Amino acid sequence: MDNDQAAALTRVTGIGGIMFKAKDPQALGAWYKRHLGIDVQVWGGAAFRWTDADGQPVAGTTAWSIVPADSDSFAPSTAAFMINYRVADIAALLKALRAEGCNAAEKSEDSEYGKFGWVIDPEGNRVELWEPPAGQ
Repeated sequence: MDNDQAAALTRVTGIGGIMFKAKDPQALGAWYKRHLGIDVQVWGGAAFRWTDADGQPVAGTTAWSIVPADSDSFAPSTAAFMINYRVADIAALLKALRAEGCNAAEKSEDSEYGKFGWVIDPEGNRVELWEPPAGQ
């Protein structure tokens, strides 16, 4: 990928999710449900469906979830949070990030929920990149 291709590459298109650690995920989830009205599900989070200015549904969701404080799912970062960003072409973006000298993981995942990859920002935070399945 040359510099012109990397510059023209569509990068982040939105926030796919926000995950954060808690000492007591169930209690914290109950607090968010009771006091802020977030529909926290058994899996520990909620999915916010996107709407337009008139409240009409549009394609997309933003996930919000609480994970146990001792989880290593954000490793190697020691941060208490991780943000998941929607991207249009994860393979091309990871390639561009590596070419730009970023600490992008060589490994990525492909699942029924889409494609996932990771990069570590300059302060050591793990950033998750997500390419939703086609049509979503």
